[in-house]
Amino acid sequence: MLEKLFTPQSVAVIGASKVPGKVGHTTVCNLLEAGFSGPIVPIHPEGGELLGLKAYQRLADYPHAVDLAMITVPAEKVLTAVQDAIAKKVGAVVVVASGFKEHGAKGAQLEEQLVALCAKGGVRLLGPNCLGLINTRLHLNASFSKRMPQAGQLAVLSQSGALCTAMMDAADSRRLGVSISVSIGNKADITEVDILSYLAHDPASKVITGYLEDIADGDQFVKAAEEASKQKPVVILKAGITAAGAKAASHHTGVATGQDTAYGAAFKRAGICRADSFEALFDYATALSLQPAPKGDRVFILSNSGGTGTLAADAVEKAEMVVARLPENLHQELSRILPAGAYINNPTDVSAAASPQQYVDALKAAVQHAEIDAVLVVLAPQYINEPAETVRAIAANLDGETPVLASFLGSREGMPARAELAEAGLPFYPTPERAVDALKAMHEYGVWRRRPARHVVRFPVNRRRVERIITHRQRSGYDRLDEVRSKNILKSYGFRTMPGRLTGSPEEAIEIAQFIGFPVAMKIVSPHIVHKTDLGGVRLNIGSSEEVADAFDLMMLRLRKLAPDALIEGVYVEKMAEKGLEVIIGMTRDPQFGPMLMFGLGGIFVEVMKDVTFHLAPITEGEAVQMLKSTRSYELLEGKRGTKQVDIAAIAVALQRISQLTTDFPQIVELDINPLIVGEQGLDPVVVDAGMTFARSAQKNGTGN
Repeated sequence: MLEKLFTPQSVAVIGASKVPGKVGHTTVCNLLEAGFSGPIVPIHPEGGELLGLKAYQRLADYPHAVDLAMITVPAEKVLTAVQDAIAKKVGAVVVVASGFKEHGAKGAQLEEQLVALCAKGGVRLLGPNCLGLINTRLHLNASFSKRMPQAGQLAVLSQSGALCTAMMDAADSRRLGVSISVSIGNKADITEVDILSYLAHDPASKVITGYLEDIADGDQFVKAAEEASKQKPVVILKAGITAAGAKAASHHTGVATGQDTAYGAAFKRAGICRADSFEALFDYATALSLQPAPKGDRVFILSNSGGTGTLAADAVEKAEMVVARLPENLHQELSRILPAGAYINNPTDVSAAASPQQYVDALKAAVQHAEIDAVLVVLAPQYINEPAETVRAIAANLDGETPVLASFLGSREGMPARAELAEAGLPFYPTPERAVDALKAMHEYGVWRRRPARHVVRFPVNRRRVERIITHRQRSGYDRLDEVRSKNILKSYGFRTMPGRLTGSPEEAIEIAQFIGFPVAMKIVSPHIVHKTDLGGVRLNIGSSEEVADAFDLMMLRLRKLAPDALIEGVYVEKMAEKGLEVIIGMTRDPQFGPMLMFGLGGIFVEVMKDVTFHLAPITEGEAVQMLKSTRSYELLEGKRGTKQVDIAAIAVALQRISQLTTDFPQIVELDINPLIVGEQGLDPVVVDAGMTFARSAQKNGTGN
């Protein structure tokens, strides 16, 4: 519980300074100037008076209880200050000093001591290396930020103190106002998980915005963020997504950032609106603060020129939303409302002759129709006679049920101020593209909120067989599982494979091929060889006994030459699979978020187009289907563009089975089915090739590229 941090009845400043400009002086000033009503207790070695307050030489000298202690001393004095706070039974401490894990091994050791001290003393720690926190409802500025933001409904969470102040400034400039602002710094104790859990149920916070460089506990973060997203929108800007950014983040707060793909999958699962820039962070937050999420993706565009309408329509389709079909009765109604020169369609060009009232009448007509989920008003200055009056009229006639966003291209001279538009609830953007991006974020959040309750299916499987295979393989000292054993594991989890057997001689290979029937495939099996094809270790469509013998001898000859040190366990002779569509299913275990599932079509779609999608396990049936739909090549699965429709439900089941396997066995760190051949409705997919890797302290090097 963080009540003593966010809603303290009294605040002490250990390290209060009488020198203006010092952090300890600024912190006391901020508490006073914000109007905090509770006792403010400066702790200064000389005692006396500080800014009109009685100062105490030691915290123990203050005769009353203290809820929150701001610790503004240098890093080397922090432990002593925290010990004093613990002795006073303070509920929470804020350590603003830097010089901890972000400064290397010595600082990291000091931070470990700080965390252990707080844990033993039963006190919650915010920081170190943080700005502090602000609660505008309590007039509490427990930070060294000199500026107290306007009160409002936007919660601010930031790993960076500087970005925290910038976010508060941005909230003020857009007249959104701030409820709570908290800088978590190195988050040695209190993390984004704790803050999200608190803000989820804070009645003063309508939207949560955040800047994060890393996430401490992936599983707990997803749970906390998902719970918060159920209550209110959460918009996060995640930094450190490039190699340079990740390196900078590690120097900034002493953390290593995870794979950006995993963060994207985690945010999607948790219902987080992910912003890819500081500008987008507040574009989304503005729209979500002022307007309801749309019930669907159909957008009506009301413009005052053909050009602005076209730009908006392009933006809507690029965002994978829909330029709504205009119902006939709405077409007739708009024809009656608008001037004779208006172009009635979607986009609707009201013409330069339209009055503010006609804009309003057109807007009111559009939002009455169930076929319209959102309205985008786009204006250009040279085509509008009364821009300010028009915008004010639109803002004054929002129904609060259908979201309306507006964009005004060109100079804002003479336009209503942001404060006026925010007060009226109209999100306003300088370009239609930014307005549509915000609208898409609103739509995706609405879809997430309306999703059915998550139900993860559990399939009947043979776990014991898998346990035996994994245990035996790990004892052998190899962490890479070959195709034969990988397929045995997959068969235990309900996957279909073609008949086949492992052999060590050409004679037996012929017998196997004759038994299972031609044509067959032959593949080398070795714990040292990952990419068999590169070394000539795969032969397909072998149609006779003579070809089997020749293929066996040639493979062995090439491998003795190209990989002389590789252990060859034999050759796997397998019945060739039926023709079908090749897809790829895989899993990579992210160190923070756990198993991350991957799906894509084979060949050019993966290698060239990079058309793959990811989702965290465990996965539901609906999430599995959505994975397929989120690829650009989904139309091929549906049977469009001259292809035959494949069994989409069977692919979704395959993803769910991999989800179950990789959550059941955390030893599996990588899994690859490439390809999985999918046929028409009713035909079980076939695993053609597969491999797995287990977690080990040290991996043996494989041969191949």
